[in-house]
Amino acid sequence: MAAAPEGGLHQGLQQRHLSMIAIGGVIGAGLFVGSSSIIGTVGPGAFLTYAVTGVLIIMVMRMLGEMAAANPSTGSFSDYARLALGDWAGFTVAWLYWYFWVIVVGFEAVAGAGLLQKWLPDVPLWAASLGLLLLMTATNLYSVRSFGEFEYWFAGIKVATIVVFLILGTVYVLGLWPGRDMDFSNLTPAAGFLPNGVGAIFSGIVVVVFSMVGAEIATIAAAEAKDPERAVVRATRSVVVRILIFYIGSVFLLAVILPWDSLAPKQSPFVVAFERMGIPWAGDLMNAVVLTAVLSCLNSGLYTASRMLFVLAGRREAPAALTRTTKGGVPARAILASTVIGYLSVIAAYVSPDTVFLFLLNSSGAVILFVYLMIAVSQLVLRPRTPPQRLRVKMWLFPALTLLTIAGMVAVLVAMGFQADTRSQILLSLASAAVVVAAWLARRAVFGRSPPVPAEAR
Repeated sequence: MAAAPEGGLHQGLQQRHLSMIAIGGVIGAGLFVGSSSIIGTVGPGAFLTYAVTGVLIIMVMRMLGEMAAANPSTGSFSDYARLALGDWAGFTVAWLYWYFWVIVVGFEAVAGAGLLQKWLPDVPLWAASLGLLLLMTATNLYSVRSFGEFEYWFAGIKVATIVVFLILGTVYVLGLWPGRDMDFSNLTPAAGFLPNGVGAIFSGIVVVVFSMVGAEIATIAAAEAKDPERAVVRATRSVVVRILIFYIGSVFLLAVILPWDSLAPKQSPFVVAFERMGIPWAGDLMNAVVLTAVLSCLNSGLYTASRMLFVLAGRREAPAALTRTTKGGVPARAILASTVIGYLSVIAAYVSPDTVFLFLLNSSGAVILFVYLMIAVSQLVLRPRTPPQRLRVKMWLFPALTLLTIAGMVAVLVAMGFQADTRSQILLSLASAAVVVAAWLARRAVFGRSPPVPAEAR
């Protein structure tokens, strides 16, 4: 291994990898399975919840795209937070984001194992979880290109499934399906378009926002692409169309095809919709797709966590040994260190699923919203400092939309505090943030200031 901070990473990702990483981050198991609970809570108008949440994510990605196109960096938004708000912000954002993804890695390994047990019931949950985690660890350790290829094909399967559903679903609801007449009556049931009131649209945002997390990974991976600026511009612009079509379009069709109160909370509405269309093997097919979505999230989560830890080590905010890379430019030590929490989460899910494992999940529940909030604040501060010629991507209607986005995220965080089922997440996530800030204060007292962000990232 050779000691190499950021320069030790290889530019092994191509534009097609970056495009699929961006879309793969947006489409996850939260859409394929979690949308049933949103439809059941909001009613036929559930697609409005996805529309509002999608706009919020689009705004964040536009702001991040502006900063990343001007200053591509493996540290991405942690570097931008550092530049805008100081060392404490960069340290806090990076460690919170790392923590969020290592918990996700453990959770997805357990979720994937649960899906595998449908076909392999005799394999213990812990053994299947361990096997999936080892597989994705090996993929990331081999090369950044192998990570990109896996993510490309995983995302491709998810995209293909959504596209097929959009085509077949449109044909079905328009009455072009054999033995089917055009029927939109499920949008106007006896209980109404919004049976639980307009407020349900916004209460559902708390859940939906987490199903859309991951598009920002493309701005981190862009530093390992051959043309980082071009890759970031294309990836961030493509997110807009994909959220609008894939999320809002598919949930709208689900609301038209299925009665809003006919779905069980953990039942995939896509399976039910395909079965209603008379498509055979819908259950097994969608279980395979959901497993692919889970593996995609596990794969990209491990990649993202390792790169963030790599950057922290380069800033002397994590052990310096984690900056060492293999001859292939892979930060192997950062990858292995990032798997530790994943393995501990798998053990916790087996030994104490309702206490320790649940605590870990709740303690990271609102962390991604903290990160998104810091991205927006960083863009608000950095935009006036950025030379016009470096603004290849610009946030729309700055600063008005930036301020509205910040207000929207604060509103979601406040709403989490008022909802009984999310209150523990916001409180424990605030505790996690407090621990990280305290760690920064302790580190600064002992070691002093962190090295400055390189001039090329200014």
